[in-house]
Amino acid sequence: MDYKEHVRIDLHIHSTASDGTLSPPEIISLAHSLNLGAIAITDHDTIDGSKEALAFGIPTSLKFLTGVEISASFDPSFPCTGSFHMLGYSIRLDDPVLNQALDQLQDARKNRNPKIVKRLNNLGIDISLKDVANEFGEGQLGRPHIAQIMVKRGFVKSINEAFDKYLGTGRPAYVDKYRLGCKRAIEVILGAGGIPVLAHPVLLHIKDKNRFEHLIANLKEIGLKGIETYYPEHPPDLTAYYAKVANRYSLLMTGGTDFHGSIKPDIKMGSGKGDLFVPYELYEKLIK
Repeated sequence: MDYKEHVRIDLHIHSTASDGTLSPPEIISLAHSLNLGAIAITDHDTIDGSKEALAFGIPTSLKFLTGVEISASFDPSFPCTGSFHMLGYSIRLDDPVLNQALDQLQDARKNRNPKIVKRLNNLGIDISLKDVANEFGEGQLGRPHIAQIMVKRGFVKSINEAFDKYLGTGRPAYVDKYRLGCKRAIEVILGAGGIPVLAHPVLLHIKDKNRFEHLIANLKEIGLKGIETYYPEHPPDLTAYYAKVANRYSLLMTGGTDFHGSIKPDIKMGSGKGDLFVPYELYEKLIK
């Protein structure tokens, strides 16, 4: 019996470099204490989390993949209402094209924040960007940080309520942002020596299986290498379906919790809502 058979991994983790509440060193320490076999820090549109983790040092018992989660947009010929993100694994952190693309995406996030705050102010919610920066620093700020200030000031009772009432797609304070085209996102990851993987396919909100597989076939043609099969919002039947699609199209399978710390208190590193198990063999296949 392979001694790694019962070892969990978590290849979808967010740190304070984007919208998580644990720093990269805290993530490394927690992963080590949970006896995870491998992790990846996949912050939104930034590789600062991976850089800080490597600078801190990785215990020999824990395997580590550099990572990122890029905000992508659907091809105009394939419109969807869901959330389209591309994970990139084992990327070269000093790749100039990757860094330039991420700088562009981070600038778009910064330019979006004042518009969100202005809309909230017009709705009678008196907060400022200075309030957000004072609380969380001048790093990569976004909607989750704004939502936390709204909770702290008593405008909403929870982060979920902030998104459901104000900040989510289609809500009164929602402002869209610039994203990389899906083809460009895949090209950038491949160019940095990385492995592009479609993140949380359930959040694409594609109900029709033929339509979903048509998308996967198109993405594979432009360089997609894997599907995030294991995810807290994927029930067992959906996990099995995504595994079948991955096998059908000769794609890798990955999995992770989308851990954000206290922003998503019901999601635990390594186990999601308590029942997620991402097998170590997926990491082994990924690094091959």
